[in-house]
Amino acid sequence: MDKFEMISVSIVLYKNKLSEIKNKVSYLCSSNLISNVFLVDNSEDPTVTSKDFTCFDKVTVFSGHGNLGYGRGHNLAFFSTELKSKYHLIVNLDVEFDIVILNDIVKYMDNNSDVVQLMPKVLNPDMTIQRVCKKLPSPSNLIFRRFFSKSKLFHLINDDYEIKSYDYSYILDSPYLSGCFMFCRSSSFSNIGGFDERYFMYPEDIDLTRRMYKIGRTVCYPHVHVIHEHGKASFKSKKMAYIHSVNMIKYFNKWGWLVDSERAEFNNKIDEFIENNK
Repeated sequence: MDKFEMISVSIVLYKNKLSEIKNKVSYLCSSNLISNVFLVDNSEDPTVTSKDFTCFDKVTVFSGHGNLGYGRGHNLAFFSTELKSKYHLIVNLDVEFDIVILNDIVKYMDNNSDVVQLMPKVLNPDMTIQRVCKKLPSPSNLIFRRFFSKSKLFHLINDDYEIKSYDYSYILDSPYLSGCFMFCRSSSFSNIGGFDERYFMYPEDIDLTRRMYKIGRTVCYPHVHVIHEHGKASFKSKKMAYIHSVNMIKYFNKWGWLVDSERAEFNNKIDEFIENNK
């Protein structure tokens, strides 16, 4: 594969252990498909510097800028160079995967030029499915999840939101794919301007996927998997709950609270597709 058709990777860090970062970087750099690894350290007191990775010629470190937020951090990495790879992987440090899955993913994306974004099947550490391929949320999804999680109505609403009717045995187009592993066609990511930087964190993956969905296919590709320990920090910390709420308000202000015609259209397409695959 030509050097310009390889994969670039960006990871946003925040107060992570240097040993953990080095292990991940070493593993990523072992792949001949990966041409660049961008590390964006959002820690107020930087954890990493360029000197820590002098033995890795694929690595570029951004640090000392403070906490930019998740999406803005990834934008900093992606738009830092005019020379773009064919594909760009946005991945969390805590996501584990066999490096060989990149071969499958690249082959699928090469053979399906209409696919602009891909997420593999995401598993919990106990190997159960993490339902992070979802429908676009409505305010009721967030309200019930936050305040009425034990009610019967919540379970009905949440089952629909998390697409419980989807068994992850086939490829599904979805307007909401998790930000833990976003494999993007670089030209498409660039065309939409990357992440919307109004969000500090949380809904930036929803916003990005639905904008990518409007210009191509955004798919859950369940034939390969990654493992991710979902922290759900906003349910454990008042500070993170506040950040989550503020940014979801920004999301609904942008796309619509009760009236969001695209949400209804895109979500209905999921139901129709699943019904046709039964």
